[in-house]
Amino acid sequence: MEKVLEINELHVSFTTYGGEVKAVRGVNFDLYKGETLAIVGESGCGKSVTSQTIMRLIPNPPGKITNGSILFKGRDLTKLKEPKMRKIRGKDISMIFQDPMTALNPTLTVGDQIIEGILQHMNMSRAQAKNIALEMLDLVGIPSPRLRLKQYPHEFSGGMRQRIVIAMALVCQPEVLIADEPTTALDVTIQAQILDLFRDIQKKTSVSIILITHDLGVVAQVADRIAVMYAGKIVETGTRREIFYKPQHPYTQGLLNSVPRLDVEGAPLIPIAGSPPDLFSPPGGCPFSPRCQFTMEVCDRIYPYETRLSTGHHVDCWLQDERAQKMLAAQK
Repeated sequence: MEKVLEINELHVSFTTYGGEVKAVRGVNFDLYKGETLAIVGESGCGKSVTSQTIMRLIPNPPGKITNGSILFKGRDLTKLKEPKMRKIRGKDISMIFQDPMTALNPTLTVGDQIIEGILQHMNMSRAQAKNIALEMLDLVGIPSPRLRLKQYPHEFSGGMRQRIVIAMALVCQPEVLIADEPTTALDVTIQAQILDLFRDIQKKTSVSIILITHDLGVVAQVADRIAVMYAGKIVETGTRREIFYKPQHPYTQGLLNSVPRLDVEGAPLIPIAGSPPDLFSPPGGCPFSPRCQFTMEVCDRIYPYETRLSTGHHVDCWLQDERAQKMLAAQK
């Protein structure tokens, strides 16, 4: 498969009055053409910061990339000046932001907002751009697109605004689409329609999608691979089947156990005890150690090595490390 995006040892920090917040601490993952990679985890684990860093939208100051690389088709985005990055942002890599209710400019018509991106990145007249905008509105399921193009965001429902935001992100035919919590503000029916829309668009355009979410129900429907993130680190990566049926990291198991079961009557809801660590001074060992029922002495002192369980299934956990297993066997 063709690799379109490669994140290597990415570190992002924010300087505050209280000190330096190490929000992303050595993130690694790849994205391949035509696949959907879901990044899941609790609020505050670094998902949105990672996605905004790929787009180079982190304000500096207070945020800064302290280490690592973001390779888009072999080109390191961290080294690009803003004018060159502006040519990539919105054209080659697009983003659907978290809240569709605030993502649109209330003073401009929907048509003007979609056409703006086309005129910015593509060499064509306004009439040609308008035709493309109409086609895109039709693609995302907006009825009467010629009429709707002249309307303002307040004249649309939440679900239709989300479709318009998706249209804006896709109008320049990007190779990578980052969707940050695209269904959070939507009811279940509209959420299902948006997920169907993602699948249809991916089939038609072969766009690669990074889906940022904490909703495992959404992940189960659309993701090809899943990266589980905790305290600024990706602790487990695998295919959808591997993560849902063979989770190896205790945090991944905890996330799955905390999802309500509708297929088993009276099934208990098992929360993850405790709270995430303070990223002003992150722990040197495994960050999940204080909340883990399987924690060992080595977990508190040393961050675990990556263990490869299969070609695409990787986990950072001492429970899966042969060296730790030998140490435990020797102690017994």
